[in-house]
Amino acid sequence: MTVSEADSLRDHLIDCLGGPFPEPCDLHPTIRETIQKEGYRIESLSYESEPGDPVPAMLLVPDSVSEPAPAVAVWHQHAERWDLGKSEPAGLAGDPMHHTGVALVKEGYVVLCPDALCFEERQDPERKLSGGEWERFAFLRQVVAGRSMAWKNVLDMRRAVDFLVSLPEVDPGRIGCFGHSMGATHAWMAGPHEPRLKAVVGNCCLPTYAGIHEHKLLHCFPNFVPGWGKFGDTPDIAALIAPRALHLNFGENDEGSPIDEVRKGIARIETAYCDQGAAEQFSSFIEPDSGHVLSGAMWTRTVDFFARHLG
Repeated sequence: MTVSEADSLRDHLIDCLGGPFPEPCDLHPTIRETIQKEGYRIESLSYESEPGDPVPAMLLVPDSVSEPAPAVAVWHQHAERWDLGKSEPAGLAGDPMHHTGVALVKEGYVVLCPDALCFEERQDPERKLSGGEWERFAFLRQVVAGRSMAWKNVLDMRRAVDFLVSLPEVDPGRIGCFGHSMGATHAWMAGPHEPRLKAVVGNCCLPTYAGIHEHKLLHCFPNFVPGWGKFGDTPDIAALIAPRALHLNFGENDEGSPIDEVRKGIARIETAYCDQGAAEQFSSFIEPDSGHVLSGAMWTRTVDFFARHLG
């Protein structure tokens, strides 16, 4: 796939997602609380994605920062834990396996952990609908507007990058993102539309539509892009990140991403990177006898990847 072919395919993707993204509004950042931890601080804050739509987030900043540092945006998982969003990667709740923001800030990165739409503080403000009901409602509201949930997620993630580049602590030329499960979908879905992301890592999620249909998988709404089947499958979305750096981890026994389909998808992504003369910018790892987890081996490859491309 040539650069011009990739640009054309990206235009089709934007149309399928729901059309062009709006011009960015003022961020109106607000710091709500600062929590000092050993070696870093956490700022509980918000910024606006769209006018009147604040995104609550946790910003983790190393105490050692004396000049602009590399930054990583961390997209949290789904796991049907609508009560749990940014606080898990920020290390304030949830499974220690997924305290990835803490692990990264200790490596010297500035880390932003936002709430995805429908999670934690972005649930139904009137509490009329439960977490899953509110997510379905939000998805249907986007459909009525002629868009997908993925369109809104990508817009929110682009605004997260806008916020990071506004910070004096951040080097705008060294920004990456990481996500596990739904967060991985967010990572490879946002990557094609956000050239400021220089290094993208997705952990345990690349469910192809072919695999979803064959195995009758019920995945979360961000995976589904209306009309995209006329142009490709999910690996073809991830391939549009080329020639920027992309790494994907998988568990061989992860039922959410059937491994035969994953291997086919990896081959398609490799071809796209080779076509753009950037074969060395894409890497992948399939862990034998592993499932839908963030294992030590997966995390080691993630940290090494960011050190290589953002260090």
